[in-house]
Amino acid sequence: MSNNPSLDPNDIRVLGVLIEKQRTVPDTYPLSLNSLLAGCNQKTSRDPVMTLSEAEVAQSLDKLRGMSLVMESSGSRVSRYGHNIERVMAIPTQSSAILAVLMLRGPQTAGELRINCERLHRFADISTVEGFLCELQERATGSLVEELPRRPGGRENRWMHTLSPAQLETLRHAEPEASHAENNSDAVRELRNELDAIRAEVADLKMQLAELTQQIAK
Repeated sequence: MSNNPSLDPNDIRVLGVLIEKQRTVPDTYPLSLNSLLAGCNQKTSRDPVMTLSEAEVAQSLDKLRGMSLVMESSGSRVSRYGHNIERVMAIPTQSSAILAVLMLRGPQTAGELRINCERLHRFADISTVEGFLCELQERATGSLVEELPRRPGGRENRWMHTLSPAQLETLRHAEPEASHAENNSDAVRELRNELDAIRAEVADLKMQLAELTQQIAK
């Protein structure tokens, strides 16, 4: 029987952003509510793109704090928030990087995870990613990932986190469609991922600049 928390899409987005930004913008982590909101509504490296309100993000933060998955830092003028998933779930940082990408970008193959985790953790090869996926799947306290059926024309099975049962159930029963990325050549897919990574870096720089501007204004 699984002891995993049951989260809704808003909770998943908030938690995923906190894990991601800890690795990509460590100088501004833990995040203020404004920075967290910007990360949740970021248009790059997100599938789906969401438009959450400040109230919705705050509501998810309260829920996640109640599960000890999020911690609030005090001692400054602005409240800041960080994740606690590695301690609560008893998983290594490599696994939390994989979960963050699945939370923020939806189902991924092991190959896509290796590429898209690059800014969070650099995996040596696909087999290393597969090893961590197997560990997440075989946890005694409940699987944190599930292997989904292969799409038509796809060469690899996709993986998805199990923290949102409603999302997972929808994916299990979705009509299989050919993945646009899988129908492209490896070279085109790699270029697309590199461009997405550059856009994500620009988004992080904008977040850091906004934080700095806010601090100077005070």
